[in-house]
Order: sequence, then C-alpha cells, then structure tokens
Amino acid sequence: MAGRARGRWTAILAAVTACAALAGAGVAAADPADPAPATASSPARPEPGTDATAEPPAAEPTPEPGGDAAAEPTADPSAEPSTEPSGEPAATVAPAPATGDLVAGTPCTSSARACVDLATRRAWLFEDGKFAAGPVPMRPGPPEAPTPTGTFAVQWKAEQWTSRERLTQMPWSVFFADGGVAFHQGDLDEPSAGCVKLGEADAQRWFDYLQVGDQVQVH
Repeated sequence: MAGRARGRWTAILAAVTACAALAGAGVAAADPADPAPATASSPARPEPGTDATAEPPAAEPTPEPGGDAAAEPTADPSAEPSTEPSGEPAATVAPAPATGDLVAGTPCTSSARACVDLATRRAWLFEDGKFAAGPVPMRPGPPEAPTPTGTFAVQWKAEQWTSRERLTQMPWSVFFADGGVAFHQGDLDEPSAGCVKLGEADAQRWFDYLQVGDQVQVH
C-alpha cells in the first residue's frame, strides 16, 4: 500500500516539473522584449517620427570654377569710347624754340610754319623760310582778350568746332595755345576772343597746310 502511494506522488511530481518546464519555454519564446531578427528581405525599420517617403533636401547649386555671384557687371566692350574733349583744348605739345634768320617782311624766323603780325593784322605760311602763303588779313583779339604772343606748336585741329565758352562756331580750327586759341574762320569785322580769325578760304588753307607739332610764331 505504502509503495503504491509513493509511486503515485513520484509520477505527479514528474508531471508538474515537465509542465513547469514547458510553461517557461513558452514564455521565453513569446517575450516581446526580444525583437525578431532582421532578415535580408526585410526593409530597415524607420525611426519613430520620421517619414520614409520624404524626399532628400535639394543640393545647393555649385558655382562654375572661377565664378563669383557677387561680381560687379563689366562694361560693354562694344561701346564706343568718347573722343570729344571735355572742354577747350589745352596745349600739350611742347614747341621748339624759334631759330634761323628773320624772314624778310615778317617778324618771324625761318623755323616757323605759320607767322602772325598783330600790329599789321597779317599772317603767312612758311616752307623752309620761304613764303608758302600770304600775307593774308587776320583779326586778333581786343585789348581785354588779347591774342597771346610767343612761339607755339600746333596741338590739334577740328574742321568744325563750337567754342565751349562763347558757344560760337569756329570752322577750320587749328589750335596752338592754351585756352582754345586757334586759327579759324570768322568775321574779320569783329574782334576775336583771342584767336586769329581768317577769311573762309584762308582758314581752310591754314587747316590743310598746318599739322600737329608745326611751329607758330605770333608777334
């Protein structure tokens, strides 16, 4: 009798132990704390709060090598430069000193290419100390705006020119002294503003004959 009771309790204890073992194994297999291992076919799980479909931010444009977005605009290379003087021309060509003998009947020496006699209001053109033209009548400036005297050099010429100071026309201008002093066509009945006024044909001849650098003597 005692032997059968002991055998029954041994069987019951074994059954309980086996059930406990099975229950423990089931709990371990179903524990959510252990995530399922990722497989090669499973996509990566996005982080909480992120949008898996969002587009990546656009990349900043890359400037061209040597480019500068802040560079100042450059001048148009096709624009024509202005060649008009900003005011009355100034003497820039240094005159050579007067040399040679006096040319007969004039106050000028043979080194001159153009000669002006203010006292007699006459003008000449010379070629190697010989007369190339003249004498021709001229009109100088009045005492309050006298024509300068001395030895000068032709600075530049303008077939048509308007005085910036007096707004008067000065055709066939040959500039030779500071202040816009020139040979030019003008009315010989009216004094000039310091220039040497000539008749139309004479002014054109002086313009054609004289070149930049030619010596002008005014006495």
